[in-house]
Amino acid sequence: MSNFSYYALQPKGTLMAAMVNDHSRNLTVLVTGVTGFLAEHIALQLLQQGYRVRGTVRSIEKGDAIRRNLAKYCPDANEHLSFVQADLDSDAGWEEAVKDCSYVIHSASPFPPGFPEDETALINTAREGTLRVLRAAHKAQVKRVVMTSSIAATNHGNGHAPYTEENWTDINSPRATPYYKSKTLSEQAAWNFAQDTGLDLAVINPSVILGPVLGRHFGTSVGLLHHLMTGRFDGIPRFGFSVVDVRDVADAHIRALTAPAASGQRIIVGGRFFWLKDLVATLRDFFPNYSSRLPLSEVPDEVVITMAAIDPNARTIVHELNRDLSVSSEKAKRILNWHSRPEEECIRASAQSLIDLGLVAADDVSGTHSHQPQ
Repeated sequence: MSNFSYYALQPKGTLMAAMVNDHSRNLTVLVTGVTGFLAEHIALQLLQQGYRVRGTVRSIEKGDAIRRNLAKYCPDANEHLSFVQADLDSDAGWEEAVKDCSYVIHSASPFPPGFPEDETALINTAREGTLRVLRAAHKAQVKRVVMTSSIAATNHGNGHAPYTEENWTDINSPRATPYYKSKTLSEQAAWNFAQDTGLDLAVINPSVILGPVLGRHFGTSVGLLHHLMTGRFDGIPRFGFSVVDVRDVADAHIRALTAPAASGQRIIVGGRFFWLKDLVATLRDFFPNYSSRLPLSEVPDEVVITMAAIDPNARTIVHELNRDLSVSSEKAKRILNWHSRPEEECIRASAQSLIDLGLVAADDVSGTHSHQPQ
C-alpha cells in the first residue's frame, strides 16, 4: 500500500509550517463523530495546524484505531488527540466532551445508504443530537460552533440551479428523502437554537464529498465510487451531483471557526456538477485498466421509476432524475477565502485511495499508475 504524501493532505497550496500559529496553539477543538470520513480529515488538519483535538466516539475502544491512523500523517496525534464517549441519542458524555474546548465542530450525523425504513428515528437522531451538542456548547461558553449540514438542505425545494444559501429543501415535498429531511430539520433546529440563545454558529453545507480515505472505513458517498470500481452496476441512471474534495471541506470548516464574517452564516462548499456518466468517464480516463468493471450505459428513467417501488437506492434518486443540482460556492470564496482543487483530482484521489488500501482489488488488472493527491 502506498500512503498519501504528508503535505498532500494539506489544503491545496499550503504548507504545514505556515499553518501552525500562535492562535491555534493549546486551543482545544471538539470534533463530534470523529470516526467519520469528513471528521477524520477535519481532525487531521486541526492537529497539523497546532490545535488539540478531542473527538467524540460512540465506543471509546474506537479511539486507539483513529489515533494510530492519524499518527501516520501527523505525529502530534499521539499527544494532542483525545476521545470522549458520547452518542447523539443520549445526554451522557456531552458535558465532559465540551469541557475546556474553545470551539466545536459538529460533524456527526447519520447518513444511511439507501432509503431507511424508519425515517422518524433518523430525523430524531440528527435533530435531537444536534441540540444536545449545541446545548452543551452553549453551557460551556465555547467561542463558536461550526456545524456540518449539507446541500441536502438546500437543493430539494422550489429553487433552481445553481442553488445558493438562500434555498431550502421542502420537507413536505416528494423529493425530500428521509436523509434530506434529517439534514434540513437539524439545521433549522440549530439556527433556531442559536437565535434563541445567542450562540455563535456557522454552518457548512457541502456537496457530495469525495477524496482520499484515510482508513478502511468510508461513508456513503465514497461507497458509490467503490461500487462503480468493483463492477456492481451494469448501468447508471440519469442522475448527477456537485462534487467536492474532503480535504477542501475540512479546510472550510476550520476557516469558519475563526473568520469573523462566518458568524451566523450558512455556507455552501461544492464544485462542478457531474452526471454519473461523466463521473464514470473520468474514472475510465484515470484508470483505464478498470474499464471492464465500469458501467457503459444509462438506465432509462422508466426502469428507475419501476425499480423505486422495491429498491431503496432507486427510491432515493427517483425524483431527481435529469435534474440539474449544481450549486454556487461564491459565498465561501468571498467570506472564507476558500478555494477547491480540481474536481477530477477529487474523483481520482478517492478511487486511488480505495485501490491503495486494497478496498478495490487489482488482481485482474495491471499497469494502473499510483497518483498521489497534491
